[in-house]
Amino acid sequence: MFEFIANRTPVNTSASPGTVLLDFLRDELQLKGTKEGCREGDCGACTVLVGRLTDEGMAYHTAASCLLPIGALHGRHIVTIEGLTENDLSAIQQAIVDEGATQCGFCTPGIVVALAGFLLNSTSLSVDDGYAAVEGNICRCTGYASIRRAIVHLVDVIPTFSSDLSNRVTHLVDAKLLPAYFTDIAAKLKALPPATSDSTPSVGATRVAGGTDLFVQRAESLLETPLHFLDTPDLRGIRREANRLVIGGGTTVEELLHAEVLLETFPGWKRSLRLVSSTLIRNRATPAGNIVNASPIGDLTIMLLALDAELTIHGPDGVRQVALSAFYHGYKSFDLADEEWITTIAAPIPPDGARYNFEKVSRREHLDIASVNSAMQLVLDEDRIADARLSAGGVGPVPLFLRESSDYLRGKPLTDETVSGLLKVVDAEIAPISDVRGSEVYKRRLLRRLVIAHFTELCPDLELVEGAL
Repeated sequence: MFEFIANRTPVNTSASPGTVLLDFLRDELQLKGTKEGCREGDCGACTVLVGRLTDEGMAYHTAASCLLPIGALHGRHIVTIEGLTENDLSAIQQAIVDEGATQCGFCTPGIVVALAGFLLNSTSLSVDDGYAAVEGNICRCTGYASIRRAIVHLVDVIPTFSSDLSNRVTHLVDAKLLPAYFTDIAAKLKALPPATSDSTPSVGATRVAGGTDLFVQRAESLLETPLHFLDTPDLRGIRREANRLVIGGGTTVEELLHAEVLLETFPGWKRSLRLVSSTLIRNRATPAGNIVNASPIGDLTIMLLALDAELTIHGPDGVRQVALSAFYHGYKSFDLADEEWITTIAAPIPPDGARYNFEKVSRREHLDIASVNSAMQLVLDEDRIADARLSAGGVGPVPLFLRESSDYLRGKPLTDETVSGLLKVVDAEIAPISDVRGSEVYKRRLLRRLVIAHFTELCPDLELVEGAL
């Protein structure tokens, strides 16, 4: 039995926990404003807000309801387009109307909900944050210029709020940007019985964290499968422990994007994470899920390989640690038993002077799967390379830590001759195949350019002679 609130209405259901929210909203609750588009989390037509209680009050994030199982929603507040207005158009809707930013209207509810998420979560309420909020929403009619104008319009008419988000709901209600009922939601959620799930999966259950890939691949079969949801407080969070950064396996990728300790430790981290999917998907996707998905081009896995990440794995036989670089055995094969799960991912704090970079080539710069991606961490000692870690995706059956290439760099002078020699070692260490994302030759050339890009970004004073490379 799951209990949550959908807009203003308490919901109590014994439906299959694997039922995706999109279907439940449209079929059971008759809330038709949430649209069915791609069923892959790519179009944004089914966007909803998911609110949860925190120590500071209510926190909301957007999610693709086509990939969101209702079993993960006990004690949550679900907001659809129907729950964002009273009688008149909201300020978001009015901005869209005034700027002609809707035509057929199919995508418009998702855009309105995404911009409500912007009002709830942006500390600066800047135009750029508004653009980022709708980066996962596709419109096939108007083009995007009018939508961008509507966001500028919205930012111009909303009042200035404190960057402290703890009272943002109250401020938005007072400014009539959210319906008044939002102020009562926290008390209503507190009155619901607590969830019975814990972080120990039952035997035979399929573990679900974000579900952003799982429910693309297996949505129908998961209706009949026992599920265990890992969206629990003990599996979330980012903290510093002595000389390590420790990330909870259930932390969302969007939380990683904004984590101050990561931004301070790894310059360039935010730029890297912005290349991973969209806000809509990052709000649900998790690092443990990315790792276990075992895609050879998993962006976050490639980043973590370059940071020397280590996994903590729990299971019936206890707790063990495995280096991420030793986790993969072959394509979609890895060191995790059926009843085990990843609880944390830890990376050592790099020494002063360490430099980190991530590069990715895909058909689009954002919101796309890589053809080839790569990450590098360098530690320099004046004009020599004291340490290096290089990883690459799309050039082998698993996410690759390029051990021989990394070993080659250690102790070498920082020169174009070193880079030229590295390219030969890299080329010998990879084994790309030709597929829909490019030929084997093309992928080799891509990785070569990405390695050069690492040095261009991390060592701007290094003069690379194009002909020598």
